[in-house]
Amino acid sequence: MRPAEVWKEEASITQEETPMTQEMLRDLEKKLSEMEIPTPADPLTFPKDTIDISMLPPSYKTNTPKEELMLQVADNFSRQYSHLCPDRMPLFLHPLNECEVPKFVSTTIRPTLMPYPDLYNWDSCAQFVSDFLTMVPLPDPLKPPDHLYSSTTVLKCQKGNCFDFSTLLCSMLIGSGYDAYCVNGYGSWDLCHMDLTREVCPLTVKPKEKVKKEEKPPPKKYAIKPPRDLTSRFEQEQEAKRQEEIRAHEEKLRREAEERLLEASKMKPDPLHGLRVHSWVLVLSGKREVPETFFIDALSGRSYSTQDDHFLGIESLWNHKNYWVNMQDCWNYCKDLVFDLGDPVRWEYMLLGTDKPYLSLTEEDDDDLNDEDDVEALGKEDEDKSFDMPPSWVQQIEITPEEFETRCPKGKKVLHYQRAQLEKWAPYLNPNGLVCRLTTYEDLECTKELEIKEWYQNRGDMLELRHINKSTGLIIDYFKPGHPQALRVHTYKSMEPEMDRVMEFYEVARVDGLKKREETPNTMTEYYQGRPDFLAYRHIIFGPRVKKLPGNSTDSNPRPPVKITERFYRNPEKPADDDVAERVFLTTEERIQLRYHCRSDHITANKREFLRRTEVDSKGNKIIMTPDMCISFEVEPMEHTKKLLYQYETMMQLKNEEKLSKHQAWESELEVLEILKLLQEEEEAHTLTISIYDTKRNEKSKEYREAMERVMHEEHLRQMETQLDYLAPFLAQLPPGEKLTRWQAMRLKEECLSDFKQRLIDKANLIQARFEKETQELQKKQQWYQENQVALSPEDEDLYLSYCSQAMFRIRILEQRLNRHKELAPLKYLALEEKLHKDPRLAELLKVFG
Repeated sequence: MRPAEVWKEEASITQEETPMTQEMLRDLEKKLSEMEIPTPADPLTFPKDTIDISMLPPSYKTNTPKEELMLQVADNFSRQYSHLCPDRMPLFLHPLNECEVPKFVSTTIRPTLMPYPDLYNWDSCAQFVSDFLTMVPLPDPLKPPDHLYSSTTVLKCQKGNCFDFSTLLCSMLIGSGYDAYCVNGYGSWDLCHMDLTREVCPLTVKPKEKVKKEEKPPPKKYAIKPPRDLTSRFEQEQEAKRQEEIRAHEEKLRREAEERLLEASKMKPDPLHGLRVHSWVLVLSGKREVPETFFIDALSGRSYSTQDDHFLGIESLWNHKNYWVNMQDCWNYCKDLVFDLGDPVRWEYMLLGTDKPYLSLTEEDDDDLNDEDDVEALGKEDEDKSFDMPPSWVQQIEITPEEFETRCPKGKKVLHYQRAQLEKWAPYLNPNGLVCRLTTYEDLECTKELEIKEWYQNRGDMLELRHINKSTGLIIDYFKPGHPQALRVHTYKSMEPEMDRVMEFYEVARVDGLKKREETPNTMTEYYQGRPDFLAYRHIIFGPRVKKLPGNSTDSNPRPPVKITERFYRNPEKPADDDVAERVFLTTEERIQLRYHCRSDHITANKREFLRRTEVDSKGNKIIMTPDMCISFEVEPMEHTKKLLYQYETMMQLKNEEKLSKHQAWESELEVLEILKLLQEEEEAHTLTISIYDTKRNEKSKEYREAMERVMHEEHLRQMETQLDYLAPFLAQLPPGEKLTRWQAMRLKEECLSDFKQRLIDKANLIQARFEKETQELQKKQQWYQENQVALSPEDEDLYLSYCSQAMFRIRILEQRLNRHKELAPLKYLALEEKLHKDPRLAELLKVFG
C-alpha cells in the first residue's frame, strides 16, 4: 500500500491573472530560447536480443494445465481485489517471461542450495548477488515491470532490475533454509537507483571496542593506608570545569560540522517520493536462528531494519508457496507493519494451502465450533477449495566455479559511498593480486584523498592488506603467515634503509623469537619472546660511520654501535641477586652496567658497573684486576660478598657477550636490508601463487597431468603390442625376415600344439603329484596318532585335529583343480588349434592341408 502522504490532495493555489504586454512576451521568448535542455543518456536496458529462446527448455515456452489453472485463480483473485480496493495499484501476479509466456511470480522462484559454503549465510548470498549482477532501472518507475525473467537467464546475462535481483536472492535464501519472501513495494530514490553516496561504507565503520571493567581487588583487613591527598579541591574543580568547557566547545564544533555535512549532502525533494516501485527481500525471524525480521536490498546487498525510512510501503509479497497482499495502512511507512502472515486481517493470502499458522481463536469462537458435524463440513469445504502451488518452471540454478570466483561483471565493480569509493576485482585479474581497494576522501566531492586500503590475494610474499595514509605518508603492510622472514606487519614511509620503520613478526615461526623491531636513522629496538636466554628487549644506538664508501654499503661498512641496552625476563632457576634484568654496553666509554632482578621481599635491586680497560699496558705488561674496576651496590652486603676473581670472570664473560651483541646488531641490520630487498623484488615481480587444485591456472599441475595421461596411453599401447603371442617362441627359431613356406607353417602348427599338449600334461602331473603328497602325509599323521593316542595331551590332540582339517581342505582343493583341469584341457587344445587356423600368418598356408 502506498504511503498516506501520496494520497493527500495538493493545496490549490490561485493566482490573480494579469494581462501580458508585447514587451513581456518578447522577454519571455528570449529567456526560453536561451535555456538549454540537457539530453538524458540512454538508460541501461535488458538485452532481449541476446537471449536465445530456441535453447530454452519447454517449461519456459508453455504452461502446464496446473499452471494455467493457477493463472485463472490469480485472475479471479485480481478481479476481486480490484473490486474491493479500487483505489489501489493492480497486483503484480503473472508477468511475462523471456519467451513472452505469462508465469505466476511464485513459480519463478526456484529454491536452490548452492554447493559453495560461502553462499550458505544470508550476508554472503546478498553480497554475491549484488556483485555478480548489474542493475537495470525499471522502464517505468511508477509500476512493476511487464517481464520477469528466470534466474538462469539473469545469471547468464548478468543484468536485471530490482525484481530480478530479489527473485534470485530469494531463491538462494530459501534454498539455504531462510524464511525469505520477495516484496513488491515502494522505496526512496536512493534505494531504487542504488545510490550509496549518502551511505557510509561498511568497511570504514570501526568495530566497537569492548571496554573491560577493571575488577577492584577486595580490601584487605590489614592493608596499609594510602597517603593523604594534599591536592587542592578548588584547583581540581576549576580544572574539571575547564575540561568540561573544552569538551562542550569540541562537541559544538562537531555538531556544526555534522549539520554542514548534512546540509551539503541533503537531497532535493523527490517529486515521485512514495510512488517509486521497488522490490526487495523480507527475511522473517525463526528459521536459521534469525532473531529479528529484517529487509535485504538485493541491489546493494545491505540489510535494513523494518523501521528504516528507505522503505515507504508494501503492496504484496510472495514466496515459492503462496502470495500475500498487504491490507495494513502504510501511513508511517513500514514501521508499524506486523509481519504475521497467518493473520488474514492484515495479510490477504491467495491460496488456502499456506504454511503460515492462523491466528488462535477466542474461547467464544471455540465454543461455537464444538459441533463435530460443523467441523467436518468446514474441513471438507476447505479441502475442496485448497490448491497447491505448481512447481517452479525455472531450471536448476547453477553457478560455475569460474563465475563464483569472477563474481563481478568482467571482473570489476566500482561503488561510490559517502566520501569513499570501493573498487572490487576478481582474483588473478590484476597481476599484483589486488582484489579490493577502498579510497576515503576528506570532502564530499571526493577530490582530496585521505586514506587508501588495498586488499590482496594469492601473493607470493603473503601480502594481505596495505594501508596508505595520504596525509602523513605512512604505509602499513599486513602479511599472512608464511612469509620467508615471518613478517607480520611492516610500517614505513620509505623503502630506503636506515629510515623510520616498524616491523612486527610471527615470533612463533622464528628461531630467535623476534616479535617486533623498531628502526630510526640512529637507533634500533627489538622485542623478543620465548627465548632460552630470556632476552626480552634490545636497544641499539648507532654512531656515525668511520669512513664513507661509495654506495654506503652496510655489509662492508656497518654503523658502529655506541650503546647497547638489553633486558631479560626473570629466570626462575637463578636467584634474583644473580639474575641480570638489564645490561648496558657503553662501547665508547668502555663501561658495562648491570642491574639485577629485584627480590620479592626487597624494594630495590643489586647493581654493578664494570670499567673495561685494555688487558696490557703500554710496556706489554698484563694488567691485573683491581677493585676500582668494579663499582657495586649490594642490597644485602652481609649475605655474600663477591670476590675479585668472580668480578674478573664476570667482566671477561661480559666482554664476550658484548662482542656477541655487536655481531647480533650487525646481523639485524643485514636482515633489515635483506627484507627490504626481498619486498622490493616481490613488488616488482608480482608473483602470484596458484593452488595445486586450480588445474586451469596451475601450469605445473597441468603439465604433470598431461604427462601422466601420455605415459598411461603409451603403457596401454605397449601392453596391446606385447600381448601373449603363442607363435613368438617358434618364429624366433626361423631366420629373421624369411618368408614362411607351407611345410614350415605346418611344422610350426604341430610344434605349437605338441608343446601346448605337453604343458597341459605337465600341469596335470604336477597337480596329481601334490595331491598324492598331501594324501600320504595325512595318512602318516593318522598312523602316528593311532600309535600315540593314549599318551597325547589335550593340546596335542587339538593340534592334530587342526592339521587334519587343513590337510583335508588342501586335498579337496587339489582334487577340484585336477578334475577341472581334465575337463578344460581338451577344450583349450581345440581352441588353440582353431586360433592357429585363423592366424593371419598361417591361415593362407594351411588352406592346402585343410
